[in-house]
Amino acid sequence: MTSAKVDKGQDGRPAATDAVTSGEGYQRALGARQIQMIAIGGAIGTGLFLGAGKAIAKAGPSLILAYAIAGLVIFFIMRALGELLMYRPVSGSFSEYAREFVGPFAGFVTGWTYWLFWVVTGITEVTAAAQYMTYWFDIAQWVSALIFTVILYGVNLISVKLFGELEFWFSMVKVTAIVGMILICAGILTLGFSDAGDTASVTHLWSDGGFFPHGISGTLMTLQIVMFAFLAVELVGVTAGESKDPKTVLPKAINTVPWRIAVFYVGALIMILSVVPWTEFEPGISPFVAAFQKMGLGIGAGIVNFVVLTAALSSCNSGMYSTGRMLRDLALNGQGPQFFTKLTKSGTPLVGTTFSAALMLVGVWINYQWPGDAFTYVVSFATISGMWAWIMILVCQIRYRFLADRGVLAQSTFRAPGAPYTSIFALAFIGMVIVMMAVDKDARISLYCAPLWALILGVSYLVLKARNPENKAFAKS
Repeated sequence: MTSAKVDKGQDGRPAATDAVTSGEGYQRALGARQIQMIAIGGAIGTGLFLGAGKAIAKAGPSLILAYAIAGLVIFFIMRALGELLMYRPVSGSFSEYAREFVGPFAGFVTGWTYWLFWVVTGITEVTAAAQYMTYWFDIAQWVSALIFTVILYGVNLISVKLFGELEFWFSMVKVTAIVGMILICAGILTLGFSDAGDTASVTHLWSDGGFFPHGISGTLMTLQIVMFAFLAVELVGVTAGESKDPKTVLPKAINTVPWRIAVFYVGALIMILSVVPWTEFEPGISPFVAAFQKMGLGIGAGIVNFVVLTAALSSCNSGMYSTGRMLRDLALNGQGPQFFTKLTKSGTPLVGTTFSAALMLVGVWINYQWPGDAFTYVVSFATISGMWAWIMILVCQIRYRFLADRGVLAQSTFRAPGAPYTSIFALAFIGMVIVMMAVDKDARISLYCAPLWALILGVSYLVLKARNPENKAFAKS
């Protein structure tokens, strides 16, 4: 505990602090430059680089509209998170807020579900990376998945400062690649060079079967893939406990969401689908790699494949970072094994990270058993588990705003515009996505797994509560 002045939250915990967050023990080593790039890079990963290929086949050019609308919802979610973070910036924020504004069981479910989300996402990312490796080498997917999992585990046994620096450069590679892709496509459209120069035209956005070639229903069926692409934008909330100046850095990072989505998703897709007709893209193949191949720029395709490989590994690296911290937050609150609380001298939750990395090895088995369908299976489950964190963020923000407007809690310095109505709209949109997942036979498997996971959590919570009846973590504030 530092000597810095702090305010108290609804549950008696610090409401905000400019020093090290009370009782966490982490090092505030992430600077503004690193947080900004983690926030930008977190939204650029497998969902865009690989998942967009399947989504283009399902929705055609209307996928652009799906990303734009979903991006607006993501902005509402991030502003809701920002309001909560400026009320009380803590590592493991989602479960902390759920614990405070909904109840101890909600905090327990949110913490463990977000941990599971990153474990599954890690599997997704190494699956994508393994698929990218087949572009150059005739190697079994499970072999690549195993190698990458082991390497990234080793990378995570570092200080948070070095983690932030690595993620900064990983994200810089992704951002540079997409901006370069946009500029090349713009050059092809205006100057007509490359094999695609004679046919490139913005008319491809509506002339090849129309803007909605498979109807509105085809577009709606891609929402699961679209929302998966945006999963991890909330990672800035996990970094709150290790940011040097959260009150300044986090709002700036959150406010970059609109232009990130406009450039990296909407802008990139408009350019790619203008240069190469949507009918020429195939599911399971990165549209970025395919676009360069269609342009006749073979070297460019290889470079992009390296970039998307880096993007997948970067996302998995972030996942390992998050899982260890979520497990430690749960353990500190008595809702997880106490050995997860241990930190190394460099401030790394080694035990939690090791446990999570070991579970990510399940991805190796999935790639061995179902190399062709592995990505679809893990994406659907990652989406439903990741969206739970968004649901809790929105519910907690609505509850917080209710209390703050009545003077029960101090007002946040970063209020979400239009809330609580924007938060309610975002909740309704997420509900629609879940309904679409129930309709989609490929995504439905995740909804079958959700009740089983809920049962496991419910039983575990009751067991822990029975063993620790005096623990305040199980008493509603």
